[in-house]
This record gives sequence, structure tokens and C-alpha cells, in this order.
Amino acid sequence: MKFSESWLREWVNPAISREELAHQITMAGLEVDGFEAVAGDFTGVVIGEVVECGQHPDADKLRVTKVNVGGDELLDIVCGAPNCRQGLKVCVAVVGAVLPGEFKIKKAKLRGQPSNGMLCSYSELGIDIESDGIIELPLDAPLGTDVREYLQLNDAVIDVDLTANRADCLGMVGLAREVGVLNRATVTAPTWEAVAPSHQETFAVDVQAPQGCPRYLSRVINSVDVSAATPDWMVEKLRRSGIRSIDPVVDITNYVLIEFGQPMHAFDKANLSGSLHVRLGNGEEKLTLLDGNEVTVPADTLVVADDKGSLALAGIFGGEHSGVNAETKDIVLECAFFAPLAIMGKARKLGLHTDSSHRFERGVDPEQQHKVMDRASRLVLEICGGEAGPVVEVKADEYLPTANEITLRRVKLDKLLGHHVPDSDVVEILERLGFAVTVIDAGWQVTTATYRFDMAIEEDLIEEIARIYGYNNIPNTAPVASLSMSEHRESDIKLTKVRSLLVARGFQEAVTYSFVDPKLQNLVHPEQAAMVLPNPISSEMSAMRLSLFTGLLTSVGYNQARQQNRVRLFETGLRFIPDSAAPMGVRQEPMLAAVIAGPQSDEHWALESKTVDFFDLKGDLEAIIGLTLSDAEFSFKVASHSALHPGQCAEITRNDQVIGYIGAVHPALEKPFGLNGKTIVFELSLDALLHASLPEAKPVSRFPANRRDIAVVVDEAVQAGDILSMIKKVGGNQLVGLNLFDVYRGQGVVEGKKSLAIALTLQDNARTLEEKEIAATVETVVSALKTEFNASLRD
Repeated sequence: MKFSESWLREWVNPAISREELAHQITMAGLEVDGFEAVAGDFTGVVIGEVVECGQHPDADKLRVTKVNVGGDELLDIVCGAPNCRQGLKVCVAVVGAVLPGEFKIKKAKLRGQPSNGMLCSYSELGIDIESDGIIELPLDAPLGTDVREYLQLNDAVIDVDLTANRADCLGMVGLAREVGVLNRATVTAPTWEAVAPSHQETFAVDVQAPQGCPRYLSRVINSVDVSAATPDWMVEKLRRSGIRSIDPVVDITNYVLIEFGQPMHAFDKANLSGSLHVRLGNGEEKLTLLDGNEVTVPADTLVVADDKGSLALAGIFGGEHSGVNAETKDIVLECAFFAPLAIMGKARKLGLHTDSSHRFERGVDPEQQHKVMDRASRLVLEICGGEAGPVVEVKADEYLPTANEITLRRVKLDKLLGHHVPDSDVVEILERLGFAVTVIDAGWQVTTATYRFDMAIEEDLIEEIARIYGYNNIPNTAPVASLSMSEHRESDIKLTKVRSLLVARGFQEAVTYSFVDPKLQNLVHPEQAAMVLPNPISSEMSAMRLSLFTGLLTSVGYNQARQQNRVRLFETGLRFIPDSAAPMGVRQEPMLAAVIAGPQSDEHWALESKTVDFFDLKGDLEAIIGLTLSDAEFSFKVASHSALHPGQCAEITRNDQVIGYIGAVHPALEKPFGLNGKTIVFELSLDALLHASLPEAKPVSRFPANRRDIAVVVDEAVQAGDILSMIKKVGGNQLVGLNLFDVYRGQGVVEGKKSLAIALTLQDNARTLEEKEIAATVETVVSALKTEFNASLRD
């Protein structure tokens, strides 16, 4: 918002400089983007009167004038302006004057005629007003008066960038109130004689959308003179606010817009039919706006209409048909409160942005319409003449905003500010802002003002106190905190380490929603009930996930449907298990899950194309387990899971406690999830995974290791893991390495049996093992396997 400093100082005039005022406003949260002088830097320009004006004898476009500037002698000045004429009051740069750009006025001769000065135009004085000639001043302008003082050019236009919540400062009344509060200065609002009706003519108003327009005022003013000139003081105040003069009636509505932040509109009464109706558009009607553009009024947009159709977009833009023009004799003034939600976004939807919509969508004072209507009526009568009728008001109290009641506690104020603001200052600040304050035991009971739409909670009041008290007045106190070592275990594994390992092995991290399709989740966990959201985003996202399987499998299907055949994804996140014993009735468990599908590797001429299988993902999982340095604590055992293929599923255990599952996705789930081919998944508890055994340093043996291979034949049902566990158990301390390197079925092995080839590595730290010791250990192992599993050495 742009405003004139001198206009502001008519309301409130603190004894501070322009720069200090701008800094003060900025520090109060109303950021000043900048300010610029309303005129160039010049001296020696006074008011004069053209006493004589004749044609230059040697130049068709020049005139020879004698100008009276209030002294004893008339000045001879040659002027080329087309509007120079006798009797005109003008701005005269006398000899010795300095105009913008360090242009000095000296005695001169133009085409042989003496010229002791210069008659100035707006541009020559650095004033941003378009004109074709010299400045024409009012006939009552006093001769000899300095033009800077007469036109109040020792002024600046201040541009304030207001945040959306400070709509109360989109008018001089709000800005003056802020400056008055900041400086403890008295604010002097303009006064005028109230307008008494001189006739009883009214224009009926019918508000059909009271929720969007809870207050609407209208007044008929007859016999106005639209050809009257807008006073120079008003034109200049509007110009310095960035608004050009149009005609006196429009200028007056714009003037009260800047003065009180209240948009108004004037209708040509002759173009109105029947009554005024405030209603919603029907989505089909056309309206030509004041700028000549035609729009189709959306069905959710408020309009002001008469019995024939729409006249204006309510609170946004007036219509061309009913606007004031040079032929207007009688007008109907409108002053209304349109609810912010009824205006918000409507102008942008139509590609518009107006001063009116800018204010209404942020909120104007719902209690000022009568005052503004009276102010505008008085200005119309003084400038354009006419006869005013009574004010017609239609209102719906139930939809009008009311002041909020907020309790401000002293303890909360001190805690948030970290500083004690005296009680007297708190009360004074709030009252100067226009709030009603009652002292209570805990602090204060505050009734906010209707023009402050941003005051809703206790913290809002605290912010107001802080910015008016002055952030610079709150001492900088360094925070005091005791430093202590963070509590963590050296054995904990960072989740980032697990993520990095999986990424290094070709996986990509996925982040899926915690809300899943209950139908798909029931296929994965048919035996388990899930939490269903009462107000879901959609029906496909209405259940809290019981595992990460549902989201990951959906992602695999999504990628495969888009020709991404090789998929390797992992995810970490919470699953939500209904549990009456848990807080809020739900147990939240952090989980790690991964899924692979498609070829084992990207297509390559040197690699054989193979589809992923169970052992590919098991290898990735074992790499993660390797981070714990506790491989012996983990095992894989045949199990069943509702989402996994029978016979291709294993439970993951740590210290005999089940922590997750791994396996191929059940064929029945491939079609619902859109899966193409075999898909392998695992999921396990992060809490059970992310702790490791601390490594222990041991001396490296200086003595040779000895390897012995054995091939034992066992039943198909015997698990290789159980064989290896038994060997570790009986092998003793000298068994330092154990590896299953082959599984054989076929010729030489009885059907229903399998041959397991196992390498045993034996070593001692103190001496070289003798052959008989090695043979004894191997014999002990073979004997134990025979006893436990009925195993025999293969021939």
C-alpha cells in the first residue's frame, strides 16, 4: 500500500524524521519497501500571475509574458507552453532558482526577447503528473508563496508491504493507529458534519446471501453535478496513493477507500431497475465490467443485481452498465461488509485483482460502514452538490464477525517473551490498539477489536505486545543449558548404515502412505483386523497399514505396468497394530521391508538372463544381518505366512525370537496387485535388528590352518542349518571355519536323500595341529551327525 507521509501526519504527527518513521513501521511488522519524494529537488520556485501574454514577434510557438510574483516589478518571461494565457496563476522559477538536475535559472534572451525566469510544468519540477503545458494553479493561490509549501511538496510516498493478516492497515485510519500506538501519540481523525436526509427517497435492497453479505448500506443522492472538478487536495492525495483521478464521485469513493480501508461503489440510479439484490451468480450470466471486459459470473460468486440482471461483482469490480458517467444525475451509494470467505479467490479465478477485492478478502471492519457512508455522503454534497436521502441498511447479525474474548496470562506472557513487561505497559499497549482490557487474577481478559481479524488466541496478543513494546527493548539473554553426553549405545546400528548398504546393493528407497486400501490389505493379512480411519482421504486410503507389504507390492505393480520390469525397492516405516493395552489403542512398530522382482541383473551381453529367486533376497538380507556382527544369533526356519508362497517362506529369528518373514509372494496376490512374475519380499522389526555385538580383538594365529571336507548323506527333510549348528556345537575351539559348499541329489545318492558337502577349517593359536588331532575332531563330528540325524559319509 502506498500513502503520503503528509496525509499520515494529518492524523498523527510524532516528532520523528521520515527515516525514523519508516524504520519504526518496519520494526513493528509493517515492512516499508521504500519511500520516494513526491517532487524533485528544487528551490526558488514561487507562485506568480500572468498579467500580460502576447505573441513572440519572431517565433510562432513562443509567447512573451509579464508575470507578477508579488514584488515591485513584473518579470519578463518567454514561454512556449500552449496553455499560457493572461490571468493564469503559475509556478515561476525566478532568476537564481535551481531546478531538478542542478539546472540553474539565469537571465537570458530568447529570439531577442528578455526572459528573466521560467514558467514551470510538472515534469520540470520532477512531479510525476502528465500534462501538455505549464502548471495551472487555483486562482486564489497567493502570489509570491513558495510552491513547495503551497503544493506540500516536502512530502514522500511511503510504500508499505503488508502481510495478509494486517488488513486493518490498508487504510490511513489503521496506519495512523499503529503509529500512534508506537509513539504514544494522539491520533486525530477527520471530523465532518453528519449528513441529514433532505428527502425520503430510498432504493430497496434485498440480500439473498446474508452469509456472504451480512451488512449492506445504500443511500440515494439526487441532483449531483458529476462535471464538478475534484479538489486539487483530493486529486493530489489520491495520486500520491497510486490512484489517478477519474471523476468526483469515483474519486470520493477511492478517497474513503484509502482513508478508512473501506471499498464503496456508486451506481447510476437511472440505470437501475426495481431493487438491488445481493445474491450468488447462476453460472451463466454475462457481465461487462467497468474496464470493458466481459466475464461469465461463476455460480459461487456474489453479485449485486437489479431486477434485470447483474450490475457488479460484489466486493470486486463494478459493471459498465450501472457505473457513473458524464450524464449521471442521481446516484446510489453502496457501502457493505462482504465476508472474507465469500470474496477470497473469486477475483483471481476471473483473472482480476482490485483494491476492493484485496481488502474484502482480508477483512474490513464490519462496524465502520455507517461512518464511511456518512463521510462519503458529506464529500459528495460538498464537491458535487445534491440532496441525500436516508440510509437503508440490511443486516444479518448472526453472520457479522464479533470481537473475540481472549484470556492473557501473565505467566504465559513472561515465558514466551523471556522478559517482564510492566502491567501498565501491557494495558496501555492493548488499549491503544483498540482492545478492551479487564484485569483478572491470572492476567487480563481482553476483548479484541472487530477490525483485527488476526486476533484469535493468547499468542496473538503476546505478539502484539512484543512488537509494540519493541523487540529491541527485550534484552538479549543467552540461553542457559547444561551440556551432557548424549545417551546412546555403541552397539546400536544407525539406520542410515542399513539404507546405504541396500542402496549399494542396487535397491531404491520407497516411501509409501501409511494409509492403504483395506481390500488389498485384507488379502495380505486376512486374519488380522486393521484400524479404519473415520474420515479418510479416499476409500483406497482408509486403513492403517499392518505391514509394509501392501504399499511395496502396490509400488511394484505400478512400476511393472510402466515397463519397469526389474524392481528392487526397500522401505522403513511404522506399522500400526490395534492393541488395547497400547497408548491410544494402537501399537506402532518400526519395520524394514524390501522387495525384488524381474531379472537378477540389468540386461547385458556377458550375463545370463535369470529371474530373481528366494536366495537373491536372502543374500541381501544376510548382508544386512552381517552389520550386527552377530550372524550366529540369526536363523531362517520354514514357516507359513498368509501373503507368502507355501514352501517358499521362512521366518527370521534372532535368539529364537521371530522378528520377521521372507519369501515369495503368494500366487493369489499377483493379480490383485498387478504383479508380473515371481516377487520376493521380506519384512523384519528394526528394533530387533539395530543392535550389534561389539567386535573383540583376537590375536591372529601364526600356525597353519587345516581344511577337511566331508560329504554326509541325510534325509531330504533335514535342514542344512541344523547340520551346521551341530558341527559348531561339537567341533570345539579349534574349529575356526565352517562352510556348506555343495548340495547333491542324483546318481549315487538314494532317492529321498541328499548329500551335503561341508568344509571344516581347523586351527590352533598355540601350536600346529597334528594329523591325529584333526582326524579325531572330524570323527567326533561325523559320529555326532550319525547319532543326531542318522547321517552317513558318502562313498
